[in-house]
Amino acid sequence: AKLQLFGNLLYVFLLSLSEQTVVLLPRSPSPSKHYFPIPLDSLEEEFRLRLADDGKLFREEFNSLPCGFGCGTFEEASRDENREKNRYPNILPYDHSRVLLSHIDGYMGSDYINASYIDGYREKNKFIAAQGPKPETVGDFWRMVWEQKSATIVMLTNTRERKEEKCYQYWPEQGCWIYGCVRVAMEDVTVLVDYTIRKFCVQHHAADGCRPPRLVTQLHFTSWPDFGVPLSPIGMLKFLKKVKTVNPVHAGPIIVHCSAGVGRTGTFIVIDAMMDMMHAEARVDVFGFVSRIRKQRCQLIQTDMQYSFIYQALLEHYLYGDTELDIASLEGHLHRLHNTHTQMDRVGLEEEFRKLTNVRIMKENMRTGNLPANMRKNRVLQIIPYDFNRVILSMKRGQEFTDYINASFIDGYRQKDYFIATQAPLAHTVQDFWRMVWEWKCHSIVMLTELKEREQEKCVRYWPAEGSVSFGDYVLELKRDTLCETFSIRDMLLSYASEKQTRLVRQFHFHGWPEIGSPSDGKGMIDIIAAVQKQQQQSGNNPIVVHCSAGAGRTGTFIALSNILERVKAEGLLDVFQTVKSLRTRRPHMVQTVEQYDFCYRVVQDFVDIYSDYANFK
Repeated sequence: AKLQLFGNLLYVFLLSLSEQTVVLLPRSPSPSKHYFPIPLDSLEEEFRLRLADDGKLFREEFNSLPCGFGCGTFEEASRDENREKNRYPNILPYDHSRVLLSHIDGYMGSDYINASYIDGYREKNKFIAAQGPKPETVGDFWRMVWEQKSATIVMLTNTRERKEEKCYQYWPEQGCWIYGCVRVAMEDVTVLVDYTIRKFCVQHHAADGCRPPRLVTQLHFTSWPDFGVPLSPIGMLKFLKKVKTVNPVHAGPIIVHCSAGVGRTGTFIVIDAMMDMMHAEARVDVFGFVSRIRKQRCQLIQTDMQYSFIYQALLEHYLYGDTELDIASLEGHLHRLHNTHTQMDRVGLEEEFRKLTNVRIMKENMRTGNLPANMRKNRVLQIIPYDFNRVILSMKRGQEFTDYINASFIDGYRQKDYFIATQAPLAHTVQDFWRMVWEWKCHSIVMLTELKEREQEKCVRYWPAEGSVSFGDYVLELKRDTLCETFSIRDMLLSYASEKQTRLVRQFHFHGWPEIGSPSDGKGMIDIIAAVQKQQQQSGNNPIVVHCSAGAGRTGTFIALSNILERVKAEGLLDVFQTVKSLRTRRPHMVQTVEQYDFCYRVVQDFVDIYSDYANFK
């Protein structure tokens, strides 16, 4: 590989096609500008200034960072015996900060691994930034885990992205594997929507016998998109909190890796350090901290998008803080929300709900729903799906714009796109509704409105009162209509002429929502959520269609509660505020009123009261 230097800042890598490299963005020489720490009360304003004009000032600040290439030598990484151990020939650890493995007699370069010590906010060598293991370096990776006494591995890439291997799978799916002198046994796996937690029992086998086993936890963040950065920092902040909770106090460095061990790895480390600084000093110094850690591993933070994402995450944490509760604190928190008055004489609950209105409605991302051909398919013009997560139907041959329906994919607690939030069908969109149910293989429909409320049509009848009914190419046959305490269950056979197939679809129609306000108690909602969950387990976990009239207020409340109760059962924790805030980044006005927001809290309290013995939650 040839490296050309222009001035002190411009790096262009000319590499042969046979070598896979990390693309390092060309840097326009800019004057060495220094950026000072930002007090927290100025953070929002500073973020907005940098974001203006398509992030111009973020790019300027990022380009003013020292690259770090002049901070040390790469002699060990460049040795012939070590060259193949590097995933990318242009991302190498400095000699002065590299992690040294114990030397194995007779093996040249056996102390080398592409990994560097990185400081935390006030903690020397808090982290090890590493590349994603290659098949030939997996043994070295686990040797590093053992020798460094690390108890936590943070993985920020998927094994394959864009059809390229980014990281070799260095752990067993089940059972145990032996990597060199380290035995790794899978103990437990928990899959959540943004990350997966794997627990391993790790044991070192040496000539003089086995060492006592250790527990090592891998936290694998799975929601980083193939391009760019996550749309919202909420998932990353939850993940970071879990890492802090899991890592034992006296453990060795936290091992953080992505593919090259610089971009996402650096982003994670900087957010962690700056959150610690935020709490200790009431200010952040992103520029200063990145400048310092680039002396420990070059090119940490690869793009201006990653750099601005750090600020976005810090601002999110500063504005909204940690709103997570354990169930034991719920009653006290609810008491404070209903009795505390703020400066504006708002009750605490109203103030918490008002903060949700800070979630910007991204009208520029609603282009499809606002096309003239699609406008009449929307029941309420303020509630239109975002283009990035709208449900796409197959285009009818020769008919433009037939791929649109007012519906959005929403994540569940454990599964991406687990819900489809949609409006109640209109007379001319019923066929599209059933086309969506068919094409996305949905078996559960949740209806949260009556056909008419307060003398107004809220939903057209999209199922047969008895017998069969046709909607274009789709035929529905009602098989069973059962009234439970607060909801009806209707079993229908859905068939599609072209495919000569029939599927069972179950509709859960909730009758417990009053025309004004919210239900008086949570039991009916708890019951319907449990019934839907049971049906999903039996029919396969394809998306659940949820609708009210506009597909935002009651729909958002149902989805929020499904996710909140699922987490309460699994972890004994809840975060009503962040759950609703996340929903609002996926579809406008989800959980529309302060009454609906309050209802979310009340249902959880009712749930806890009904199942007061925590063992019963499971």
